[in-house]
Amino acid sequence: MQKIIAVLLFSAGILFVQNCSPKTLVSAEINRQWMLIEFQDFPRDFMVKNRANMDMSPTKTNPNQYGATMGCNKMFLTATFYSNGTVKFSDIGSTMMYCEGNMDLETAFAKSLPTMAKYQIDGHHLTLTNDKGEKMKFVAADWD
Repeated sequence: MQKIIAVLLFSAGILFVQNCSPKTLVSAEINRQWMLIEFQDFPRDFMVKNRANMDMSPTKTNPNQYGATMGCNKMFLTATFYSNGTVKFSDIGSTMMYCEGNMDLETAFAKSLPTMAKYQIDGHHLTLTNDKGEKMKFVAADWD
């Protein structure tokens, strides 16, 4: 009888811990291309002209691997979105071309993205923020 109670308590504990862990979010809300419209002191027109974007469409080989471009190099990254509004960006890399006038935006984006820890979707807008209050704001590319 004590073994049965111990097994039941252990099972209940495992279920409790699993339910406390944030769940990953795989959602059509996230899985789309997002155009960067607000970031640091970069003018919105500059980002639009460069088609600065983050493509969060899942790939067949790795559903957490995504891409981005700030107008020059192709960037790649890993991201995991959690249902509690947190996000983890990692494994950020890019091709290595030099593009006059675009490198400041690209460098700042690559440096800032891994610090982004929270996300919020409001209609067709995605906002990423870090613990310092810095943010990146995007609009869905398929929004008219």
